[in-house]
Amino acid sequence: MNFVWLEDFRTLAATGNFSRAAEERHTTQPAFSRRIRALEEWLDADLFDRSTQPAKLTEVGEWFRGVADELLARVARVQGEARIVAESSSVTLRIAATHALSFTFLPRWLRSLESRTTLGPVQLVSDVLQRCEALMLQSKIQFVLSHAHPQARGALDAEPYLSAQVGQDQLVPVSAPNKQGKPQHRVGGRTSGEVPVLQYTAESGLGRIARAVVGSRLESVPVRVAFTAHLASVLRPMALDGRGVAWLPQTLVEDDMAAGRLVAAAGDDWNIPLEIRLYRDRRPVGSAAEAFWRTVVSEPAP
Repeated sequence: MNFVWLEDFRTLAATGNFSRAAEERHTTQPAFSRRIRALEEWLDADLFDRSTQPAKLTEVGEWFRGVADELLARVARVQGEARIVAESSSVTLRIAATHALSFTFLPRWLRSLESRTTLGPVQLVSDVLQRCEALMLQSKIQFVLSHAHPQARGALDAEPYLSAQVGQDQLVPVSAPNKQGKPQHRVGGRTSGEVPVLQYTAESGLGRIARAVVGSRLESVPVRVAFTAHLASVLRPMALDGRGVAWLPQTLVEDDMAAGRLVAAAGDDWNIPLEIRLYRDRRPVGSAAEAFWRTVVSEPAP
């Protein structure tokens, strides 16, 4: 059985169209059809009902879709798992953290842990949450540090992953002030015209949370999307420049708010409480990483 066939199968299952699936797989339709047929012959069962347009999965095909997903996910983790075995005695901690926490929470948190235990070298990857999750799913890192909210569960909020809350934060709608110190742009209350909003992209973990918690409320408010970006650190200067309202982590903007460079752009009921969580795989991650985890979970809940 060729693993290429599994990718072919998943593509055809998603599109139901042989021509489009072949194009997405960068091959000719005859060659693509032969590979699908070869997979069916290997299984000794039809995976697709070709009498309908688009082609539909048979009962066996529906079952095999889960099998194919599981096999490909397992293969994607092999390289990372081999690295974990090879580095079982390594003292290096491999952590992926979202950009906002890499710049604000992480340095202070590590410093507090170092006051109670000895940490070895730390290898940090700073990226958007979606890519941090992908690194964990591939077993390329030992820990992911990110914001979390119960209404916006992610790929790591399920088996086989564990997590521990290590801090608190909140998303605060902020705006640059006018000359009177009031917000230039305000969500809720009396407004004349649409309020410009600075929005996160779909890849952003903070965007995932903001959409889940206040997205439906914003639909009833006259707003327009003025700017979109992956990172809170990119939306912050746009807010400082007076371009609109942005929901930013309090840990990122507390100095700006204390200095009056940014002010609250809505009532407290628009704030979004956040957990800061550390995620890991349930399986062993090496002696140094296991010791680090024990230190983290022994901390009182924040």
